[in-house]
Order: sequence, then structure tokens, then C-alpha cells
Amino acid sequence: MIPAPSLFQRVTLGLLIPLLIGGIALLATAYESAERTANENLDRLLDAATRAMAEQLRWQTDRLWFDVPASALDTLAPSGDERVFYSLIGPDGTLVSGNAHLPAPPNHSDDAFKADTIAWNGMTIRLGQRTVIPSGWTTPPRFDLRVAHTLEARRALTQELFQGSALRILGLLVLASVSIVVIVRRALHPLRQLRYALRRRSSEDLAPLTPPPTRELKELTGALNELLARLRAMHAEQQRFIGDASHQLRTPLSGLSAHAELALRETDPAKWREALERLHDSSRQAARLASQLLSYTRLNHPDALEDATTLALNACAQTAVSGAFARPEVRRIDLGLALCSPSPQIVGSEWALAEALANLLDNALHVGATHITVGTLDAPPRLWVEDNGPGIDHSLSDDLTRPFQRGTSAYPGSGLGLAIVSGIARAHKATLDFDRPEQHQGLRITLTFAFNEVAHETD
Repeated sequence: MIPAPSLFQRVTLGLLIPLLIGGIALLATAYESAERTANENLDRLLDAATRAMAEQLRWQTDRLWFDVPASALDTLAPSGDERVFYSLIGPDGTLVSGNAHLPAPPNHSDDAFKADTIAWNGMTIRLGQRTVIPSGWTTPPRFDLRVAHTLEARRALTQELFQGSALRILGLLVLASVSIVVIVRRALHPLRQLRYALRRRSSEDLAPLTPPPTRELKELTGALNELLARLRAMHAEQQRFIGDASHQLRTPLSGLSAHAELALRETDPAKWREALERLHDSSRQAARLASQLLSYTRLNHPDALEDATTLALNACAQTAVSGAFARPEVRRIDLGLALCSPSPQIVGSEWALAEALANLLDNALHVGATHITVGTLDAPPRLWVEDNGPGIDHSLSDDLTRPFQRGTSAYPGSGLGLAIVSGIARAHKATLDFDRPEQHQGLRITLTFAFNEVAHETD
């Protein structure tokens, strides 16, 4: 697997690639400028040569005289490697004089000097033409004077001009590239320091980070410090929960040990039975507390509701009531259902809703309720449990949803039931409401779920 590029690589490449593209464009422009400058300079020499040669064309003593000055041709071969050609073309297009019959430049339609680069006899030449009207004629004819030379001097001059510009451009590119690398590295140095500081920390060190000097990293450090603050709060809550849980477990476990020790000292079978009943009660209490602790811990896991699916609330209520009838104490009370039709449906976790209802029924039984009803309502979907127990002080409703908080010590319990129900409600984005029933003294606890477009199921 190819590793992802670092931030340094991304930023550096993001700056160097446009710089490289710009450098290539500058080099291409520099070469084009050097070529244009070389052509302009040598075209002026070509123009000067045709002027000097045109001055030597005259009619004298009834004869056409044309003396080619050697200096005019020598200027077109500054390095000595160039080949120079000239042609004097008469009015009828025939060659009057010259060392080669040069063709006419393309698109030459006026008397002005014009130069073009053409291919001729397997060579690439620069050809210039000037129309000449010699003096001394009564009716002067028009002659075309063509002069050409090969491109060695032009190429050499282009290369010389381009090399000077290219060296300056390359120097600037190298300087800019080094500057970019150094500046980006220095700019990212505080980020590396922050990374090293995080790597050196132990898993227990949740102290705030020292803000770096740059504004952007101050914002990042601020966000990390906020996260560390939340982790510290969660860690403190976990430590408190572990301490409370160990204290809560110590009581039934100590009771089990004490009852077992007392039973071992007895010889009367009746005393043994009494001790076994106490052992059974303590073990059931410890098992219920352990189950609640596991449920509360499971709710704090990020994947607690990964099994969420479409659920019918009527079916959840029926399952909870059917399971409650397995408890002996339920057979002595009035436990019923009040279901709406059609059944409201939600997207949720079946085990979580079953756990919530089990804890609500367990709380109602612990406070001595004799009439308990589990019901559902629609629009929005609601699941509620109502009892005729003593109820609660509504000013304490928020405190009762915290772990190990109990409304009164007069009734047994660990104080985890409503905390588990509150956690399940948050996980389902539902609200948890405490109300007093209209008909009698007691308590109604309602889970109100966000309304969704899930189809209803007809009972």
C-alpha cells in the first residue's frame, strides 16, 4: 500500500509544480525572444548587404554594370562557416548575375525589403529580396536583388542570447525552489513539535497542550485541548463509576460471604434453609447489579447500537411484559398493556429497548407498585411505563438519571436503572420524560422518539 503523502510534500509540491511550469514557460519565451532578436539583428545585416549591392547596379556607357562588394557578402558570414548566395534577376525573370539562382521569397508583392526562412536545395537559408531600379536608364527596368545565407550565425547568436537568459531563469528557479522548501519546512516546524509532544505523552497524560506561536496551530491546539478536556471529564466519570460500582458490588458479595459463613456454622436444617434463601436473594441482587453494570458499560461503547433495525414498539412492550411474568413477585400485582393501533415503528436496537423496559419495570417493582402498565403511543412514537408507586420529586429527575443516584434509601436498588434508560434514550435520540398519572398517585416515564417515515404495522 502506497503511504499517503505528508503535509510537507503536498504543500511543497503544490508550490514547486506551478513554479516549474512557469519556469518552462519562461524558458520557452526566452528562447523565442532570443531567436527573434537574432533574426532581427542579422536581417538588418541582410538588408544592409542588399542596399550596398543595389548601389553598385547602374547603366553606364550603354552597358549594365554590377560590382558585388566583397564586404557586403563578408558581413553575412561572421563566423566563416556560413554559405552566402546572391542573384540578380532581370525583368523577365532570368538570372542576370550571381553565384546561384535563388527563388523568390513567398508572398513578396511590394518593393520593400523582405526576408524569409526557406528550404532550398537541401538547405535551410534566410533569403532577402529587394527590388532595384538602376540609375542611368531612360526607361529604367526593375531588377530583383536576392541575397541569402545559411543559418549557422543565427543559430549561434540565438544560442548565445538564450544561454544568458536561461542561466538567469534557472538561477531564479533554483533560488525560489530552495526558498520554498526552507520556508515550508520552517512553517511546519511547530506542527512537528506538536506531533512530537503528542507522541511523547503517555495514555494517562491528558493535560492541556501548550499553544504554538502560529494562529492556525493555536486553533488546532485549542480544538485538541477541548478534546482533552472532554476526555479528562470522561476519564474522571469512569473512575467515579468504577469506584461506585466496586462499592455497590462489595455489598452483595460481602453479604454472600457472610450468609455462607453463617450457614456453615449452623446445624439446624431450618437455619440452613433460611441462610440459603438469604444467599439466593443476595446472589440475585449481585447478578442484577452485574447485568446493569454490563449494560451501562455497553451503552458507552461507540458501536452500542450497530444492530439498529426497524422495530415495532408494540412487540417490544409485549416481549417485556411476557418476560416480567417469569418473576415470582409479578404474579401478585396487576401488570398490563395499553397498546395503540397500528403499532408505531422506529429504527433502534432491540436489546437496548428490552433493557430499558426491564429496568423501568424493575424500578416500579422495587418501589412497591401494585399496578403497572406498559403502553405505546403514536405521532410521535412513544413507549411508556406507568405505576401507582410513591412517585418521585420532579426536581430530582435529572439527578436520578445519573449512575448510582437514588431518590430515597427506603427502597432497594443500585441507582443504575434510570441511568441506563437515560443512556438508551440518548442513543436513540429520544427524550425521557417523568410525569404524574392523571388517575392516581404514581409515576409515568415516557420515551419519546423522533418521528420518522417508517411504515406502521397493523396489529
